[in-house]
Amino acid sequence: MRSLVILFALAVCASASVYGQVQLVTEEEVRAAAAAPMLTPRAAPVQDAPQIEIVSPDIKGAVTSPTKVHLRFRAVSPATPKPESFRALYGSFRLDITNRLLPFAKLTTEGLILDEASLPSGSHRIFLEIQDSVGRTGVKLLSVTVQ
Repeated sequence: MRSLVILFALAVCASASVYGQVQLVTEEEVRAAAAAPMLTPRAAPVQDAPQIEIVSPDIKGAVTSPTKVHLRFRAVSPATPKPESFRALYGSFRLDITNRLLPFAKLTTEGLILDEASLPSGSHRIFLEIQDSVGRTGVKLLSVTVQ
């Protein structure tokens, strides 16, 4: 397990943007996350927490890479979503990939648009989080298979 964590940490340094696309995770990170046990937290959703709607990609089937990512944020009035609280956490280790995608994304109180997100082929789980102006946190799981 320790070697997986070390491999995972080294791979963080290797991520890069290619031709205006943002490489969200590396092949090494995908392998490390796939080898780790998948733990699913059992927590009750916070009442009136903000919601994250996945507008695109269409996750009903496999997607190609790069793909457009469009998220819509909704909060219960009078609260508003706090875009600065947005986080994207990859895989079993919940690797924070937020800073990899933000330079290439448009992030507002209404949502996030990332025109070209690149992921290696395979299955991916990205946990998305957003807080509202009263401190409630909403979480959404983006499960996607890339051809």
